Amino acid sequence: MCGIAGIVDFAGRPIERTLLTESCDTMRHRGPDDAGTWIDTRSGQSVGISATRLAIIDPTPGGHQPMVRGDGRFAIVFNGLIYNYRDLRDELAIEGVRPTTRSDTEMALLACMRWGPRALERFNGMWALAFFDRQRGEGFLARDRFGIKPLVWVEHDRKLMFASEMRALRGLGRWPRDVDRSGLQQYMRFGYVCHPGTIYSAARRLPPATFLPFGPSAVGSTVRYYEPPARPDGGAVPDRQEAAARVRRALFESVARRRVADVPIGAFLSGGLDSSIIVAHLAELTSGPVKTFSVGWAEDHAYDETRYAREVAERFGTEHYELKCRFDDVLAVLPSMLDHLGEPFFDSSVLPTAIVSQFARRHVTVSLSGDGGDELFGGYWRYLAHGMLDRYRRLPRLVRVGLIERLMKRSSVSRTSLLGNRARQFRKLLRAGHADPLRRHLAWSQILAPDARDILRDNDDDPFLDVLLQLTAGCDASDPLNRILLFDLQVGLPCDMLHKVDLASMYHSLEVRVPFLDSEVVAAATTLPSSMKIDGGDGKSILKDAYRGVLPDAVLSRSKVGFEVPVGEFLRHELREMFCDTVTRDVVESFGLLDYDAVRRTYDDHCARRGEHADLLFALLSLCWWRRGENAES
Repeated sequence: MCGIAGIVDFAGRPIERTLLTESCDTMRHRGPDDAGTWIDTRSGQSVGISATRLAIIDPTPGGHQPMVRGDGRFAIVFNGLIYNYRDLRDELAIEGVRPTTRSDTEMALLACMRWGPRALERFNGMWALAFFDRQRGEGFLARDRFGIKPLVWVEHDRKLMFASEMRALRGLGRWPRDVDRSGLQQYMRFGYVCHPGTIYSAARRLPPATFLPFGPSAVGSTVRYYEPPARPDGGAVPDRQEAAARVRRALFESVARRRVADVPIGAFLSGGLDSSIIVAHLAELTSGPVKTFSVGWAEDHAYDETRYAREVAERFGTEHYELKCRFDDVLAVLPSMLDHLGEPFFDSSVLPTAIVSQFARRHVTVSLSGDGGDELFGGYWRYLAHGMLDRYRRLPRLVRVGLIERLMKRSSVSRTSLLGNRARQFRKLLRAGHADPLRRHLAWSQILAPDARDILRDNDDDPFLDVLLQLTAGCDASDPLNRILLFDLQVGLPCDMLHKVDLASMYHSLEVRVPFLDSEVVAAATTLPSSMKIDGGDGKSILKDAYRGVLPDAVLSRSKVGFEVPVGEFLRHELREMFCDTVTRDVVESFGLLDYDAVRRTYDDHCARRGEHADLLFALLSLCWWRRGENAES
């Protein structure tokens, strides 16, 4: 793992080494083991690249970056890991190419030297990289198939600048910092800005499965090199038993690939289905006990899953580490985490993710995670809600409107009580009156509830619908749930979950690997009909079939629980002062798109439990905190 940064000056102007080194210094948490900078001015344009390294494979000086080969002709900076780098070494050896180290970075460099961007199609792993051919004066930026590793870039004043983090990109030079109006709309509605956009008009986020070429004088257009398969191979659908076996085999092989490391390795274990599957396979593949890590909450059992984690740990004989936190511990890390984000981010679960990452890093350098299972196999409430809504609408109108809806609309809402949470979910269920499942999904995915829409002065409907239709064009039109899952795999997952995990884990110099996001596992999931994944009111149905008898029954039968903290309650109490001091009229109205009076009404409704707006209000807190930091920098 690394943090990478670079400048390509197409006008050939000198590049200040301090810009590169100071940019990487802001990312030393991503790679505390080594750092380096390489500058070239002999190719027509000026090129400077730098990296800060977390040594995982070949931790000797042979893995130092930037890495240069071919008598100085070729250079690379690389953040991530190529799991099949040994296979690449064998393939390159057949063609007469010989590596000089055991580093996977060298395999990536040699492959790019040999095959150019076509090398990306051979990589099985997670990465963001920049490759440069000095002789031709050209190169490319690239990102892995599912967006596990980040890369942001900007083209300004005949320069291409790029970095792993937005804070590092800002440090590479001056470029326009205007807020993107469309990006702000997306952020307020969904909690994130869809790639290739960012909160800035000028800055771009490289989409997953994409590379960005550049030549001697300019940046080219992005090229997509991979598409998730959306139909069964040859049109044939396997039977349920065969499908379950295929999923289980693909996950086993994926975990096996992700064991490669020259440093200690372990796994997060929440006690949920996905992390338990990863631990089961890791234990199967490991001779000694696997190190597993769980975080629980001392004050509130509703947010604590450690009893399930302990049951899984006992089943597979892991060396289990458990941390019981108090909510004060979460509140204590909030200011530093908001500073670390570098851009607005709505997902408050970044806080417990950072805590478990810090905890795991005391014992290992690499941890496997269960992220991606929900998007592939239909684990979230909003996937099941389509069937719930259809069944609800079959009830007599008098019962629905006259009794149930009247009662639920009068109920107070909260995530911390069973009745309050049911009322919250029910109101969200009714939020989407669309017959079209794709439009329903977009409505349910929003953090901006109908009773808070006045916050946003310019409110276009369904800004992601065109993106959804474009990214899922290869799906069976008669299976809208599969289209929804594929959209979340390519947009929601990299923009929210994977972004969160990267920010939180790398903050503590921990590499997190994601076995569910192996191309073979993805192919096994995306080519199945949604009916095998979502069976009535049961999500991840085929996944549960695949591991029945392997995992404890309690894990297979339990309801989905998110890795959350009660941020809604914090905003009503412990964070009230911080929210009011940060989300002020001046800051809110400086965006020109938000209504402060509507913000206050929404916050008052939340505090009085007339509404549940935890995600939206945390998004506003993060947005305004970021804005104040921006103003302080300028």
